[in-house]
Amino acid sequence: MRTIHSCSGNTCRAGHADIELPTGQAKPILNFFISIAATGLRKTATDSEALWPVRKRENALRQDYDRALPDYTNAMMAFEKVRDQVVRRHAKKANRAELESALEALGPSPIAPLTPMLTCPEPTYEGLCKHLVSGRPSIGIFSAEGGQFIGGHGMAQEAKLRTVTGLSCLWDGEVIKRVRALDGATILPGRRVAVHLMAQPDVAALMLSDPVLINQGLLSRCLVTAPESNAGTRTWREASTASDLAIKRYGGRILDILEKQLPLAAGKTNELSPRILQLAPDARKMWIAFADNIEGQIGPDGALGPVSGLANKLPEHAARLASVLMLVEDIDACEVSAEKMSAGIILAQHYAAEALRMFEGSRISGDLLLAQKLLGWLNQSWNERAISLPDIYQKGPNAIRDKATAVKLVRILEDHGWLHRIDGAALIAGHHRREAWLVIKG
Repeated sequence: MRTIHSCSGNTCRAGHADIELPTGQAKPILNFFISIAATGLRKTATDSEALWPVRKRENALRQDYDRALPDYTNAMMAFEKVRDQVVRRHAKKANRAELESALEALGPSPIAPLTPMLTCPEPTYEGLCKHLVSGRPSIGIFSAEGGQFIGGHGMAQEAKLRTVTGLSCLWDGEVIKRVRALDGATILPGRRVAVHLMAQPDVAALMLSDPVLINQGLLSRCLVTAPESNAGTRTWREASTASDLAIKRYGGRILDILEKQLPLAAGKTNELSPRILQLAPDARKMWIAFADNIEGQIGPDGALGPVSGLANKLPEHAARLASVLMLVEDIDACEVSAEKMSAGIILAQHYAAEALRMFEGSRISGDLLLAQKLLGWLNQSWNERAISLPDIYQKGPNAIRDKATAVKLVRILEDHGWLHRIDGAALIAGHHRREAWLVIKG
């Protein structure tokens, strides 16, 4: 529930403030989350419970939009009619100054009501940009069925790179700039996009192992968690009064924030102008100590070396999470307290631990798959009774082309009884090998 709390907080307060890091950079207070859980583990139920204030606010905005749209349509039609009359009247005089003066007196065209959408499950990047032209300035890509997004048009092979790089830029808070033949030039400052995808393990694996997402840095911007299943232990119990009150208090707080006016740039209806949050002095010291600690663990031999992409951004993640907690408590806060910074660091450490756990699990799974591939090759393609390391990485499967990998896989096959170490040297395929293993054919 803690992750979902942060996610719903993302979409409701991301536009109110940015956080200034000790580096001097101001960063958006938004986060990208991925929650992994198998079917039946209450993803949809949790999503429904956590996001009801968002949906209630969306419904209210939609009702306002439905009421405002006919008035706008009529006003726009009248404006265009009068404008055409003004142009025709002054065209005969061929006096440019008078025409410009008359058009200025007519005033600006009516402003369309904003599209009443706070969340969307599977946008394309192009569609997202178009929405941010005419819609509210912040939106959440939220889905309890993450496969909708992962398998959607935005992540299709021909669109994936655009989507991934676009989302990375939005996480960084960059201005959206697009130039297209049909749409012309689009410049969109002051927009915010948060992400939370819930996905089943096999679906999430497609995303987390995708080289495009890894190489373009999107996954280092994502906070991923895969809690262990509690299926089989969920015996019925009545909700306590305390928990019921806590959920109602949470929903009421989120709804209050959603209903608060967003800070907008002067003269704009959907361009954010967030204030800057500072770290309180003690929070700043805490952040610096955490950043230094993380830096010491990022090297190749460091504890966070396997997830260095995420680890490099972990201090920023901690500051963003702390800011979410701060603004959910006090939407008008001017600085992040040490208490909230401590909580942000704890959450960041949790996501780092999750990343390491999933990396280790995927690495082990990958080693087992390679070991199985090597065993198949030994049974089908290797005709000698014994094998050596050079035979494996020089002549074996294409995926095994270095000694370190070969050593690792030989140990796995030894442990499973498919290879037995030979004492002393051996002659294999005309070559003397100092280390060799007897192949036990399956």
